[in-house]
Amino acid sequence: MVGTARLSNPDQSVGQDGQAEHMIARDFTQNAHEYVLFESGSLQVTAPAYQAAIGDLVTRIQATGRVINIRSPLERAYANQISANRHAALLQFNITGNINDSATTVVPVLAAVQAAAAAHPQIQIGETGDASVTKAVNDTVIRDLRRAEALSFPITLVVLLIAFGAVVAALLPLGLATMAILAATGLAAFTSHLSGATEQASAVMLLIGLAVGVDYSMFYVKRQREERAAGRPVLDSIEVAAATSGRSVLISGLTVLAAMSGMFLTGSKIFYGMGVAAMLVVACAVIGSLTLLPALLALLGDRVNRGQIPYISRLRRPAGQSRIWTAILDRVLARPALTACLAAGVLVALALPLFHLQTALPGYSDLPQNTPAVQVHNRIQQIFPGGPAPALVVVEAPDVTAPQVVAAGRAFERAALASGQMYQPITFIANPAHTALIIQVPLAGNGDNAASDHALATLRDKVVPTTLGQVPGVRVDVGGETASTVDYNTLLGQRTGWVFAFVLLLAFVILLISFRSLVIPTMSVALNLLSVGAAYGVVVALFQWGWGQSLLNFTSAHSVASWLPLFMFVVLFGLSMDYHVFILSRIRENYDRAHDTDRAVVRGIETSAGVITAAAIIMVFVFLTFETMSMVQLKEMGVGLAVAVLLDATIVRALLLPATMKLLGPRNWYLPRWLQWLPRVSQSAPPPPPPARQPPKQPVTV
Repeated sequence: MVGTARLSNPDQSVGQDGQAEHMIARDFTQNAHEYVLFESGSLQVTAPAYQAAIGDLVTRIQATGRVINIRSPLERAYANQISANRHAALLQFNITGNINDSATTVVPVLAAVQAAAAAHPQIQIGETGDASVTKAVNDTVIRDLRRAEALSFPITLVVLLIAFGAVVAALLPLGLATMAILAATGLAAFTSHLSGATEQASAVMLLIGLAVGVDYSMFYVKRQREERAAGRPVLDSIEVAAATSGRSVLISGLTVLAAMSGMFLTGSKIFYGMGVAAMLVVACAVIGSLTLLPALLALLGDRVNRGQIPYISRLRRPAGQSRIWTAILDRVLARPALTACLAAGVLVALALPLFHLQTALPGYSDLPQNTPAVQVHNRIQQIFPGGPAPALVVVEAPDVTAPQVVAAGRAFERAALASGQMYQPITFIANPAHTALIIQVPLAGNGDNAASDHALATLRDKVVPTTLGQVPGVRVDVGGETASTVDYNTLLGQRTGWVFAFVLLLAFVILLISFRSLVIPTMSVALNLLSVGAAYGVVVALFQWGWGQSLLNFTSAHSVASWLPLFMFVVLFGLSMDYHVFILSRIRENYDRAHDTDRAVVRGIETSAGVITAAAIIMVFVFLTFETMSMVQLKEMGVGLAVAVLLDATIVRALLLPATMKLLGPRNWYLPRWLQWLPRVSQSAPPPPPPARQPPKQPVTV
């Protein structure tokens, strides 16, 4: 009801770029900047038909009442907006109103440009810029999210039907996950007024909510049905499920929340928004699993098994009778050292591309390249290098029209062009109070490559200090697309180590207290780092190196989205704990009964194999639905998470975990004397269910 407050552009920026964005927000009315490219293979700008097309378009966009600050290439002051061969020209203007509403405001302007293009077929006319690209992105994201939802829910339901063999039991996890997503969406709208929401928040809540919501409730329902089948009364079976699977859900949820809270150490409000969204949906899933789900199971009783699917229900086997998992475990435990070495070797090999990781903030290369606004942007980049994504040099002074400042501005332009790394058109825009100035400077490169980074360094370290920086009382900061990527990568380079250390330490402490073992959390952290590193390597190979371009239908930008590695780490480290805690809890439960580690490993993995396999399949397919999205950063997120879960549920949980625990033996449960003071939060193994009593024989009455 309160609506969602989006994170403003200045708040999304960091470093000097963030300072420049805040200066712009303080001194200027923030209007979206738009470009219209005119191009002809035969006519030059001086041709009457060419000039008529420009004049007609100016008249049409003025008639919409949605444009201001028109800068026409036909005016002498903006002659630098004509290409060197005089066959192309650039028209610049701003969209009226707040920049956050520009995607809607620009619609009649886009229609006017299309009408002008149709009226002058001899001239190619196209529009791009902040508003038109934002509109294209919004349309694309909404369409893609709807498609992902349309694919995710049916896939999840099919897997659940196969896993449970009953309609009612299958609908419970899906219904709980859906309610968690809806509840978190409402809460996120409320919290957005405190920290602002990011464009990735909806995708994050859908992915994480469906994954953990289904997982947690699957663990609970599966254990309750298992205990009921063993002969326990309904309420007793729910109590056992609460004491075992419910406890695993709580530990797993706390670990996921702890991992995701690491995003608050990044210093970036983009991560704050994603962290809040992810934590809210996980918290809702945990609370629902521990309260609503057992209440529903108590109400339903044995009706939870209604809607039996005949063929599938006949194929289902009781817990611990999976021939496939038994065969795998027999071979793993027969040669644990060899298995551990081979599995670890595969993960290390997959992780090797990680050492060549290059990151950049998602820009135009992240968008579908068949989008008209993106195509126009790319064409402008070819004709006017750096033109559509210039550096923004923001100047604050008591009076930017003072002779000393004007002279420094001219010297700045000469020095910029003399560097050979900056080009025309260099545009000066002053605010009405003449207290601030924006200088748009096209840079070499495509905006996020080494040439652009070098040009930005030259601008910041040489051109600005020797010209505008020499004027007393003047403040100068440099922002823009390239500056945003450089400053963001610098910040993450400073904070990533702290985030990793915080997440690993907190997860270690939670597992240490939960299992009262020093070895278990150490092994868990090591195994999770291996699976996350392997997922990183696959993402680098597929998206940065471009090995997956034809398969995944995208154009590689030869980099990975800046936010993705850290986001993947905290999310994957949290999600992998779902399986890990669930399996370890079953192993510890069996160990507490017989104090035989080998038997506990076998029984623990066999009894949890079915639900773990089903949960992993659901996660992989849900994450892979994001591969169908048009934005490359969302493809990277979906594929990266899917690969990580697949590796985690197969190589790590099926091979490395049992092999490692077999090698360690009783040392798995080692706790030094100086840690014996830790509280005992573990639940002792529930007693076996009483044998079902046969009803007494009744006398036969003749």
